[in-house]
Amino acid sequence: MGFTTSGLHHVTAIGGDPQRNVDFYLRGLGLRLVKTTVNFDDPETYHLYYGDGAGRPGTLLTFFPWRGVPEGRIGTGQATTTAFSVPEHSLAGGSSTSRPPVSRRGPW
Repeated sequence: MGFTTSGLHHVTAIGGDPQRNVDFYLRGLGLRLVKTTVNFDDPETYHLYYGDGAGRPGTLLTFFPWRGVPEGRIGTGQATTTAFSVPEHSLAGGSSTSRPPVSRRGPW
């Protein structure tokens, strides 16, 4: 029995403080916050969507940010790294919108 897919719509991770999450991904990495909803299993928690300007499927990285969540432990079958593919010219220095240096460790 085969299974085919045309790709991922989005990848979701759990994060810590919502403001630190926004500061890192929006201001630090320059992603766009394309949608904000709630976690339907926990309506007191945001579901933050970052992606390209159009919010196209396949460009989206989303978070459920919970304040005070303990740092996770790496387990079997768990994704431990997120990488982005960006056009080379978008990383050129000297931009008038230069961003602060980005840590390899995100705000979890």
